[in-house]
Amino acid sequence: MQADVIVVGAGLAGLVTAHELTSRGRKVALVDQEGPANLGGQAYWSFGGLFLVGSPEQRRMRVRDSSELAWSDWQASAAFDRLDDEDAWAMQWARAYVEFAAGEKRSWLTSHGIGFLPTVGWAERGSLRAGGHGNSVPRFHVAWGTGPGVLEPFVRYAQQAAAAGLLTFHHRHRVDELVVDGGAVCGVRGQRLAEDDAPRGVATSREETGPFELTAQAVILTTGGIGADHDLVRRHWPARLGSPPSRMVTGVPAHVDGRMLDISARAGARLVNRDRMWHYTEGLRNFDPIWPAHGIRILPGPSSMWFDALGRWLPDPCLPGYDTLATLRYLRTTPDIAAYDHSWFILTQKIIEKEFALSGSEQNPDITGKNRAAFLRTRLLGKGAPAPVEAFKRHGADFVVAGTLDELIDGMNQLTDRPLLDADRVRQQIEARDLQITNPYSKDSQVQGIRNARRYLGDRLGRTAVPHRILDPAAAP
Repeated sequence: MQADVIVVGAGLAGLVTAHELTSRGRKVALVDQEGPANLGGQAYWSFGGLFLVGSPEQRRMRVRDSSELAWSDWQASAAFDRLDDEDAWAMQWARAYVEFAAGEKRSWLTSHGIGFLPTVGWAERGSLRAGGHGNSVPRFHVAWGTGPGVLEPFVRYAQQAAAAGLLTFHHRHRVDELVVDGGAVCGVRGQRLAEDDAPRGVATSREETGPFELTAQAVILTTGGIGADHDLVRRHWPARLGSPPSRMVTGVPAHVDGRMLDISARAGARLVNRDRMWHYTEGLRNFDPIWPAHGIRILPGPSSMWFDALGRWLPDPCLPGYDTLATLRYLRTTPDIAAYDHSWFILTQKIIEKEFALSGSEQNPDITGKNRAAFLRTRLLGKGAPAPVEAFKRHGADFVVAGTLDELIDGMNQLTDRPLLDADRVRQQIEARDLQITNPYSKDSQVQGIRNARRYLGDRLGRTAVPHRILDPAAAP
């Protein structure tokens, strides 16, 4: 046997698994189809947001959280309805994870040198019902250093374990088969791939140079992402979400291909809940792509108006940052818009400056670089949108900027095969919304949500614009 344990997948999960094993003296073979440049996998490109409950950061922001509230939110969002089958283990895992997030998770992370931004983000604000989907309070803790900052200690541990003879890197080894003997998985087989010095994230060669086989007492699979394989996404797309879009952008590099799922199933593993996907509807085409169909997601604040392809304001709870899957379901199942692969945010310069963030480590150089002065200057004290956001506004194929609403609608119509938007119809809806801004209270749920968000210190400081009329010339373009 070449190791005590084979870990397939050298992303964040694989690195953490390897550290847990080697710190206990086990010998690990870490196997991945990519080379050293991609150590850490897709986590490197992430915003580095981590779910914590009852943290010091929350308390400093005057957020009252508890494991009871978090577990209530989790159950409402998960909506476990397969408890006699596929959800039996999922619910037990979820309960344990919420308790971990409310207990030792933060101290475990900080023991590895991972710190957090002082403000806590409010992801998935929910379905607007107490017993429905979403986070009742902000829980999105962004790590200093974003994804690379989360990875850094575990990359270092792997390199130290390799130097100590406890870990062996098997880069450019593509696993094609799990070796099963007597009902137990005892190894892996596959092909070595040709060396490729492409930069991180760039698609690499799949040229085969010869077979390999590794054996061990145990095999742990830390793979599974399917986001780069749109055919696989479509194969398992659930009927409840309507039809999959004909065009999608991709938030992960090409190597996030989900191959090990079917390989593990052929070896006898049982795959569950493959239809429970999570896709974002706020994707943009990256004007400076790294991988094929490279997409960047807008992390929106609560103030933009969201319209369907025909120019109709989306209904509750399809609001920016509220209920991702409900919005996706609405856009893909409403008969007269399901044929279109796009929707629209309409907003002002004042909103984009305060509320737009872009997901991804490379889109947040101040946080990724752990530059606290730049973070304060850019996010809290500065004027204008962060430079990456302004760059997308200037160069992004999916942005239209104009001085008047008529000019804006004309520009939007130029991006579609035929004009779908009527300026007068859109104006009527925006004017109705703008009338709700004149009082500190409102019948409109989105305006209520904006004011609710600004009661939270973190949103008021850096994530929610002062309520204003969309058609106010002073807020333009």
